[in-house]
Amino acid sequence: MDVNEQEVLRFVKREVGGSDDVDVITTHGSIIVLAGDRAYKLKRHVRFPYLDYSTPDRRLTACRTEYELNKRTAPEIYIGVHEVTCDADGELAWSGEGRLVDAVLEMRRFDQDCLFDRMAQHGALTPAIMTETARRIAEFHKEASVSFDHGGMQGIAAVLDINDRSLRATDLISAEEADVFLAQFQRDLERHGRLLEERRRAGKVRRCHGDLTLRNICLFEGRPTLFDCIEFDESMATTDLLYDVAFLLMDLWYRDQRTLANIALNRYLDECDETDGLALVPYFMAIRATVRAHVTAAQAKNSDPHAVPGLMREARHYHELAHSLLAPSPPVLVAIGGFSGTGKSTVASLLAPDLGPAPGARVLNSDRLRKLMHSVPVDQKLPPSSYSAERSAEVYEKLDHEAGRVLASGYAAIADAVFARPDERDRIERVAQVAQARFHGFWLHAPVETLTARVTARRGGPSDATAEVVHMQFARDAGPVSWTQIDASRDAGLSRDQILRTLEPNRRTDRPAGISQA
Repeated sequence: MDVNEQEVLRFVKREVGGSDDVDVITTHGSIIVLAGDRAYKLKRHVRFPYLDYSTPDRRLTACRTEYELNKRTAPEIYIGVHEVTCDADGELAWSGEGRLVDAVLEMRRFDQDCLFDRMAQHGALTPAIMTETARRIAEFHKEASVSFDHGGMQGIAAVLDINDRSLRATDLISAEEADVFLAQFQRDLERHGRLLEERRRAGKVRRCHGDLTLRNICLFEGRPTLFDCIEFDESMATTDLLYDVAFLLMDLWYRDQRTLANIALNRYLDECDETDGLALVPYFMAIRATVRAHVTAAQAKNSDPHAVPGLMREARHYHELAHSLLAPSPPVLVAIGGFSGTGKSTVASLLAPDLGPAPGARVLNSDRLRKLMHSVPVDQKLPPSSYSAERSAEVYEKLDHEAGRVLASGYAAIADAVFARPDERDRIERVAQVAQARFHGFWLHAPVETLTARVTARRGGPSDATAEVVHMQFARDAGPVSWTQIDASRDAGLSRDQILRTLEPNRRTDRPAGISQA
């Protein structure tokens, strides 16, 4: 007869720190015992449509697989796996001679306030942290093993089936609502089917993390660290790279961290050329929101009665978010020009989350593109030769090309560059015309003294502009500019607000009521 999970929990608590000198965290699939500088993770004795921990052998296999897989991204955290055995007298032991009854994964403990979901609640996540997180995800994805047998249209169809069955197993929505919800996802699956298959054949399906929510990323020893990947289903975690990223984007979006979600996507795209798949991102985010909806509702069924109302409310909010993410949004191209120091990049980053499909516009910055074309880090200064007329023409050609690719995917783009020459402005407008997308150009301006003071005060970042460069730009003159004029001597937020008023038809208005604010 199997030993129940509460007996195992009592044994582990007693062995690692005394029955009372520990903290315990319970989720729908795991129990984590925190003792001293260690964390001991048990798989709960549960079975869901998407995982099965119902036998000791399954739990041991899951622990061993979790250990091996998470060593890819968090080798500093994962220590090893222990068996829990039971002898003929019913006594439990670590890896004894008796029969296997359970397994425990040993990990290094970290401050729970360093979990990204806690940091989001406390407003502690920053653009710098999200930039580094996106870079680490990109590095992981580049090394992940490619699969041509998983993912694609069939892989996403399987996820939709799991989501549908899991939702129907909860009290979250009615059967009629579930029918409508599934039909909506299936229609979009047919629309995206060819793209999903093209990406699978191109090697864009890999053995990813699978569960990149904010609660599975932490700051460990000062570095963003991905942990607790999916180990219970190889096919579920072997998926499109952008589907993996979409969980993080959705979680940030849900918590109203829209600027950070947009930064995460943009910095990931800076590292990995996934522009061809942008049309899939809001769809993937909607699927991920549905995952969180049914997982949270299932957790409510096994929780303390006092926690149930809050969990069900959270599950409904995820469900509402999934609906809103499926709403169509037409492509639009916004160009933000002006001399160095006008705050173009700051305004672009503030504007991007409100433009186009979630999580907002792809921001194409000429300084970042120039560094990418020279294969140097964004904060590394380039020599003057990299700013010759010929080199600059190549940068603008690349900018136009990338903007066209983004629009072709049905996404929104922001082109962030000086655009000092009339032909540069004409060409970016033609990009929108060719794509049959709306275009809006904005010209930021401020006194030369303001701009020179700003560029002189800069520390780091992709721009190499100096006060001398600003004076040269003023001396050349940009000629007549037909784009909407924006006074950039003010706070960047005011410039953003003025632009948004002009762009009102293209703004996102899909913030479901009740989404948590952070």
